[in-house]
This record gives sequence, C-alpha cells and structure tokens, in this order.
Amino acid sequence: MANPAPFSRYEFMIAWRYLRARRAEGGVSVMTWISLIGIALGVMALIATLAVRSGFRAEFVDTILGANAHSTVYLPPSSITNELTDEVYTVAGTISDYPAVVERIEALPGVLRADPVVRGQVMASVSDRSNVAEVYGLTGEDLAAIPRVADPETGEGDLASFNNGIAIGVGMARELGVGVGDVVQLISPQGAQTAFGTTPRIATYPVVYVFSAGRYDIDRTRIYMPLAEAQSFFNREGMVDEIQVFVSDPEGVDALTVPLMEALPGGIVWTWRDASGSFLSALDIEDDVMFVILSVLVLIASMNITSGLIMLVKNKGRDIGILRTMGLTEGAVLRVFFLCGAFTGVIGTIAGVILGVLLALNVDSIMAGINWFSGGGAWDPAVRGIYRLPAELRGIDIAKAVGLSLTLSFIVTIFPARHAARMNPVEALRYE
Repeated sequence: MANPAPFSRYEFMIAWRYLRARRAEGGVSVMTWISLIGIALGVMALIATLAVRSGFRAEFVDTILGANAHSTVYLPPSSITNELTDEVYTVAGTISDYPAVVERIEALPGVLRADPVVRGQVMASVSDRSNVAEVYGLTGEDLAAIPRVADPETGEGDLASFNNGIAIGVGMARELGVGVGDVVQLISPQGAQTAFGTTPRIATYPVVYVFSAGRYDIDRTRIYMPLAEAQSFFNREGMVDEIQVFVSDPEGVDALTVPLMEALPGGIVWTWRDASGSFLSALDIEDDVMFVILSVLVLIASMNITSGLIMLVKNKGRDIGILRTMGLTEGAVLRVFFLCGAFTGVIGTIAGVILGVLLALNVDSIMAGINWFSGGGAWDPAVRGIYRLPAELRGIDIAKAVGLSLTLSFIVTIFPARHAARMNPVEALRYE
C-alpha cells in the first residue's frame, strides 16, 4: 500500500484538532493566542508604518513638484569693479537673452515648458505686521500652470487678475492678517540707484490671490508677482534671474542636465533632487531602519510559536507514540506539528493584514483626533513641512510584511516539529 502524499487531509485534521486545546491543556491554548495576537500586532504595525512612510514621501515629493520647478537653469554670479573706488563686489548672474534660451530649452525632448523668472527677497508689511518674503516674478500664464498654486480648491481669489496685483501664500496672509483685496507693502533693499548710493524701493500691491501649496515653508514665505512688474521692482529691465524648467518625467530629470547646460552656455543646472536629495535619502534610510526594527518585533512574536509548540509536543507525547505505532512516519509527525505552527502564523498574518490596512486607511483621521486631543502639538507643520500625515498602501509593502511574517512563522516551527518527529514511541509510551 502506497504512503499518503505529504500534507494529506488527515495531517491538517490532526493539526487543527491539536490547536483547539481542551481545558486540561489551557496553557497551550494561551500560548497559541499570545502568538497569534503578537504576530497580528506586529504585521499591523509593519503595514501601517510602511504605508505612512510611503504616503509621507509621496506627499512630500508631490508638494515639491507641484509648487517648484523640476530643474532650474541660471548663470553664476559675476564680479564687478567700481571704477571710482576700485572696490570689487559680486552681483547675481542674469539672463538677458532669455526668450531665445526659453525657446531652445522648450525644444528639448521631454521638456513641457520653460518659465523665465525674476527672484528677490523683500520685507512684506501691513500696518504693524511684517514678514520676510521671497518674490517670484513670472507671467500669469506660467503661474496658472503651477498645479499646487493654481488649485481652485485650495486657492482664494481670481488668478485672471494676477497682472493687477500679487499672489501670496496662505501662511503669509495669516501672519500679515490680509486677504483678497487688501494691500501689502513690499520693501526691497536693492532699489533705485542715485548719486548717493542705492535707496530702498517701496511699493504697494493689492492681493488678488491667496494660494496653499501644501508646504508650510512655501505658504509662509512666497509671493508671486507679474514678470514685468518684478523686472522693474528689482532693477531687472529686459533680464531674468533664472529659467525654471518643467519636464514630463521628474524622476528622470537628471538626464536633461547636459542638454540644459548646452542651451545656456556657462549656465548652472539645479534640479529638485539637488534641493531635496539629502532629505529624501534620509527618508530612505529611515524606511530601512524602521523595517528592520519592526521585523525584530515580528520575530519576537513568532518566537512565541516555538514556546507554544514545545508545550504542545510535551503534552502530546502519548499521542505521538500512539500515532507512530499506528504507522505514521517521522515526516508525517513533523508535518502535523509544522502545520500547528503554520496555522498560527497564517491566521495571525491575515488578522494583521486586515488590521494594518484598516489603520492605514484611517491614519489621517486618527492623527487628526490625536492632534485635537493633544491641543495641536502632535503634528507641527513647521517641523514636518506638510500639513497632514498621509498613508499610501502599496502592494509591495503588504507583500513584504506578509512574506516576512510567514517566513519567520514557518522557520520557528521547524525545531519543535523535528523534536516531535524524532520522539521514540517506546519512550513516549513507557510511563503511560
């Protein structure tokens, strides 16, 4: 008579029966529940953490790409000597033939558009309130093409009136106490050139649009001004400070570095990866560290399976002896007790996946409740840059958590299962 195939139905039946311990074997039942709950909590924490980290990175990158250029081309500073005093001072590089540069850049494959921009720093003030601001001078059409700024759901005002005023971030509007229709005074230290030197330039502009880019630092410091007005205000008549480039594939923006430098001879290229690369690298390292730490927690929870199986083998010594005398092979006994541990790991993993997915889907609401309960200190956008804690469930993250949990659960069951399989049936029944 041929031996039954491995993992036959009777092996599953015996393993499932052993897991449902009777009252006299309550210790085994308790250890099984502890193992199951521990694995479920470990998998839940792993999935939720990976989802939050993925969501945070996606939100952070989206706020970068949604309100900033993918790549910036500019000329390096130059030195000028004052003929009267022989003093040498440095001036920022400017681009005078920017229409031709923009045309060459936009002709490059993969480039969506190139925006000439004038940049400068000013003091923005209203009555007794003031704040340092960074001004971006660009055309109304270019401003309307910036996704995070021109979003009608988060913005207030009319972008069509941009040529008649300025657009400011919601954070700056809150600090200055202004809204659409109010007037803001801008003061630039680099003003008009006179015989007595440079005098500050002061001008007032109505606020026609208030935007929220989703980034605390941008909303608190940025002002958009019409390009022609910015050229006049910052003494850049007929010139711009830089060309901001937007591409179809932001992740592959580095491939355009050389063509962009050729489009502006002597120019410097600064990509969004250069600006935020160190922070993104830190996030990647933190992801790896968190995965290792939580993997250790899952391993500790899985070790409870070993304790439970050792107790089960000890309590089932008589049964093992009887099964062996009935004809069960060592391999069959090993598989029975392996299935006992595997059942615990599989059920705990399934429960952990369900709990982890539910937690990840509701993490924004949960964090909002914690933030409200703690008085607003649990999530400070001034520190973290973004306004909320998002979560992004990815199949690869769930697969990593499931694979880790099942692998550890299966591995830790091998030792006690082998111990049960190698028990001598004569010794097991000697004192029965």
